Amino acid sequence: MHNAVTRLQNVFGFFTTVAFVVAAIIAAADFSMPRTPSAAISTTNVQVVKGRPHYYSSKKEEYAIIKFSLDADLSSLFTWNTKQVFVYVTADWTTTSKTGKTATASTNQTNSAVIWDAIITNPSADHLTNLGPIALKKLVRSAEGKSIAPSRGILSLKNQKPKYQITHPTGKIAEADDVTLRVHYNVQPWVGPLTWNQDRDFGLWKSMAKGISDRFRLPALKVKSAGGGSEKASSGKAKKAGKA
Repeated sequence: MHNAVTRLQNVFGFFTTVAFVVAAIIAAADFSMPRTPSAAISTTNVQVVKGRPHYYSSKKEEYAIIKFSLDADLSSLFTWNTKQVFVYVTADWTTTSKTGKTATASTNQTNSAVIWDAIITNPSADHLTNLGPIALKKLVRSAEGKSIAPSRGILSLKNQKPKYQITHPTGKIAEADDVTLRVHYNVQPWVGPLTWNQDRDFGLWKSMAKGISDRFRLPALKVKSAGGGSEKASSGKAKKAGKA
């Protein structure tokens, strides 16, 4: 004969089964929503200097500072099931090993480093953002009555400073070739798996249009002299003095 505990277990088991089926339907419904993200990114200023890239760095090393401009349309990623979208930009390049006068790409030396990132929340998830009370109040007020915020997926950054500098385990990064900037995204839904930008089309989900910059080369190391000027400027003054 069933007692109260057995009946409670049956009710709980039925509830979890129904909840799982509903969650699966919600997650599957995302595939019926088209995704057509696009982005255009280009560099505006690139420098390589030597110093401590972080306050906790134990030694001086070469690091690159890359400023960029970004125009992206990620509005199609925001649906009623989108919690937030994580957007980030990486710099990718291949390390080369110089042998005599030739330079060849080293095996397994493909590098990728994040230089900038941002979290874009949907109005229903604004309360989860790590903002101060005043900024959060303004954000919530701007989203009143909106269940979906496609306008938040529109990014327009001009001469954006990087959040993170590029370094390399060898401590050398100047004059690296074939460097590209690439835009990535990660969609975090309320229910369902995390999804990243894809390299090929999958049903209504399209791969990101463009999103990769032209290849460029990191400049030579910018060295400062003891007088505060650059080494190139100091040598120019020395030549003028010699002529005099």
